Amino acid sequence: MPRFLAKTLALVVAAHLSFAAHAADLTVSAAASLTNAFKDLAPLFEAENPGTKVQFNFAASGALLQQIDKGAPVDVFASADQETMDQAQAKGLVQAAQRRNFVSNALVVIVPVTSTNVPAAVSDLTQPAFQRIAIGLPASVPVGRYTKGVLEAAGLWAAIEPRMIGANNVRQALDYVARGEVDAGFVYATDAALMPDKVKVALTVPTATPILYPVAPIAASPNAAMALRFVEFLGAAPAQAVLAKYGFGKP
Repeated sequence: MPRFLAKTLALVVAAHLSFAAHAADLTVSAAASLTNAFKDLAPLFEAENPGTKVQFNFAASGALLQQIDKGAPVDVFASADQETMDQAQAKGLVQAAQRRNFVSNALVVIVPVTSTNVPAAVSDLTQPAFQRIAIGLPASVPVGRYTKGVLEAAGLWAAIEPRMIGANNVRQALDYVARGEVDAGFVYATDAALMPDKVKVALTVPTATPILYPVAPIAASPNAAMALRFVEFLGAAPAQAVLAKYGFGKP
């Protein structure tokens, strides 16, 4: 074979392999509270699906939805609340028949581990000892919406909103409390469990709506079959065991 033909063939093969490798990538946009658990799940899924590499994008669910709506190349969307997934469905980004609830969570109030001011009830957060309270931004952060809903129902939102230190996602709220930059914060139970040496749970806050996490393949995903396989994988026993290890409950 002439040298130039061999070189051309090699380039074509290399390009094909590069494309194949790229096509095997699965991009998952997931709520920030899923960060640790999903990073542990990736090797399990990749082992079950040789040749597939899972790539994650973690942020507040609302911010992820905006990215997907603007055309970000995403295969799977995992939200921390139903409302955000409902919006994705209304926009035609996901299909109702393919979305699944795969875990549950709980809302808690945390304080710095060294704090001597520990609220016994949500109403205690109106006391002078709690001047700075970390709350996810309700417009884009599900934990913020759950928090606002609880406070509005209790008639406390007007009193607590001026003390709110807005967080762009639940992990930022956790960090504010862990660093002692605020007096208290609202996060998920799973997030609080990650830093037992820096924060302590003051109380668990019942929510009117159960905190259920939905997941769905993106309708326009070029890896539709693998995206659906990842969604189904999250409901299987091995994945549920990892999620339980991080404190997530059954849906």
